Amino acid sequence: MHQDIGTSALQHFDSGLYCAESVLLAMCEALDVDCASIPRMATGLCSGMAQSGGMCGAVSGAILAIGLAVGRDTAQGSVEPAYSEVCRLLEAFKDLHGSTCCAELLECDLATEEGQRIYEEENRIERCRKYVQDAGRILQDLTSEVCRNFAPKPETSP
Repeated sequence: MHQDIGTSALQHFDSGLYCAESVLLAMCEALDVDCASIPRMATGLCSGMAQSGGMCGAVSGAILAIGLAVGRDTAQGSVEPAYSEVCRLLEAFKDLHGSTCCAELLECDLATEEGQRIYEEENRIERCRKYVQDAGRILQDLTSEVCRNFAPKPETSP
């Protein structure tokens, strides 16, 4: 596996990507998965589900990453490995931060001018940096065995 997923996620976040994009991209790098749609597929999950106050984007990105690592490929495949790891992720993140909800974590509503002002003036981005790094670290802990054994499937041409 490449460098620590939490460190890599934080580097992506600091470079200008948002929370969900950063965590998903860091996991893809750890798994040597190259996909032109990453981080694009995670953009709507950022800022608490497009500033709706929903789930933290770092957690959402980690959920996508778990699906990438242990999700099923067919309708007949088991959802259990992914569901189990997602539940463990949510529990670990809540244990660290008390919530997985962006609005609760940031204590402001990013969809409002007032919330944006609070976020900027009170430097709440530092909270986001911590959430991104922690989501990446939890993800690495949960999936370290999977990452070591992951072999991307060869792409097939249509």
